[in-house]
Amino acid sequence: MSDDGPFPPGGTGPRFFAGRGWWIAGIVVVLLAIGGVISTFLVQRYITFPNPPRPAFNPQARVDAHGEQVWLDVEGDRVEAWFLPAATATPAPLVVYAHGNGELIDMRAAEFAPVRAGGMHVLLVEFPGYGRSEGSPSEGSVTRALVSAFDWAAKDPRVDAARIVGHGRSLGGGAIAQLAARRPLAALILESTFEHLGEYIMDYGVPRFMLLNTFDTRSVLANYQGPVLVLHGTQDRIFASRQGELLAAASKRATLHLSACGHNDCPRHWDLILSFLARNGVISADPVMTPPATEASP
Repeated sequence: MSDDGPFPPGGTGPRFFAGRGWWIAGIVVVLLAIGGVISTFLVQRYITFPNPPRPAFNPQARVDAHGEQVWLDVEGDRVEAWFLPAATATPAPLVVYAHGNGELIDMRAAEFAPVRAGGMHVLLVEFPGYGRSEGSPSEGSVTRALVSAFDWAAKDPRVDAARIVGHGRSLGGGAIAQLAARRPLAALILESTFEHLGEYIMDYGVPRFMLLNTFDTRSVLANYQGPVLVLHGTQDRIFASRQGELLAAASKRATLHLSACGHNDCPRHWDLILSFLARNGVISADPVMTPPATEASP
């Protein structure tokens, strides 16, 4: 005879997991889903709004450019902008400029000397969460910063509010287009910009329903009634020059100029920009004569 008795119904092993298999599998699925959402968010954040390199920080650039520091209120956050005055008497027209991702306004102050000499003020607007600005960058917060910048400028007696121009490069082009959808810009200048950022982000495996920032530039241009200058490099490996062509085709009043350059090495065509602004009545005279650019079909 044996004193051991019969084995338990579940066998000789521990019974902790018995009957709990589906419950545990459900937890694993939920954890994987949460991890996927977090990963998707981080991928989009890194691609769309990477941190600028430390050497880009140069607040002295504003002083060197004889600029004025402006603090914008963006839903309680302080966002920095630099007002660079025109070389001529005021009130004068103004360019609201939005830089590319991974950049700072510190990097652009010195570049706008030709525009200021041509009779225009310049307002460089920082992204929320970049540089010395508070907040967090997103399509919504960047758009609100630009709207706040426009409203500040339109009230300033030094600025001719009827002649405020939007100018953006790369991601900043998509952002400045969102400003054009919300405020009456006299003209729009887009450098190395895309049709729809969401379509680019989806190439990284992000599903459409999880897109955080779309910057639908194409739709804005389809409804924008003002003149548009589209500048793009034929060797651009980030946003192919076809993007610029499609943007120009979406606009009713576009001028397209293609250059043999990439995404970050295109020279600033200030002569083309000033000529474009003069032809469209933003500045009073054409300071630099240039060959005619290719007119895009409406």
